[in-house]
Amino acid sequence: MPSSRFSKIIVSLILVMNISFTIAILCIFLQVEREPTTLIAAFFAFTTGELALLAGIKNKKASKEDFKRNESYSKRGEY
Repeated sequence: MPSSRFSKIIVSLILVMNISFTIAILCIFLQVEREPTTLIAAFFAFTTGELALLAGIKNKKASKEDFKRNESYSKRGEY
């Protein structure tokens, strides 16, 4: 599976998880009239961290490819 397809699946999954979590928390809030602030903060911190790590991996891969491409140009004498 290509890494770009994998990252799109992960981003889509996290988006669905965030929407589902938000709906569940709203339903709980309507019944109990209290919000679990610590759980909300922890969940969104986790999903944000996962997205940031995925973006960091993707950026690192892109910069490696750019470096290799620039290195091959400099070996040929093209600038």
